[in-house]
Amino acid sequence: MAAKRQSVAPTKTNLLKIRQELQFASQGYELLDQKRNILVIELLTLVDQAVDFQGRVEKALASAYRTLEEAVLHMGKLRVANLASAVNIEASISLTQRRVMGVRLPVVETSFTEHAPFYSPLGTSFWVDSSLGAFKEALEQMGRLAELKISIIRLAQEVRKTIRKVNALEKIAIPELKETVSYIQSRLEESERDMFVLMKMVKSRLERKKEG
Repeated sequence: MAAKRQSVAPTKTNLLKIRQELQFASQGYELLDQKRNILVIELLTLVDQAVDFQGRVEKALASAYRTLEEAVLHMGKLRVANLASAVNIEASISLTQRRVMGVRLPVVETSFTEHAPFYSPLGTSFWVDSSLGAFKEALEQMGRLAELKISIIRLAQEVRKTIRKVNALEKIAIPELKETVSYIQSRLEESERDMFVLMKMVKSRLERKKEG
């Protein structure tokens, strides 16, 4: 910091310039600090949601495989396999984005479209329909969980970047600018005192000459 101070000429112009830089750095620190707080709150919210959806996915998959096993028990593996070949369901995943403090976060939406041929409900166990519904729900929950996990990763990266910037301003830039301002002010005040003493000496000498 001493080298930084000594490299700046102690002039009023530089004092004004450094003060403006200090004001800009202080405003930047406040904005980044607010951004950090907002990002952290959003991150913690998404982490809680991810934990919830992780449980939902596990339950949905467990339900899907359980109902599939029930269908096999009631109808036999071959019959269920034949029905599965008749199922023509298209799964579509739509990806959009939302922004949180400039950070792009994904939004995942899963939809299903049923196409012919399809099996007849006559002579089939209700466990087949239950299994299809459970697997659809599991896919939807998995899409949402993937959305949350990617969002958490991106937010965590941005939080780390923001924290580094906040720390750099708080612990390096702002203290250095304050010290530089203090240094220039003290040098200017010292120069003013020296000038005052010099002017007083000149005035005293001129008065003595007049008296002589």
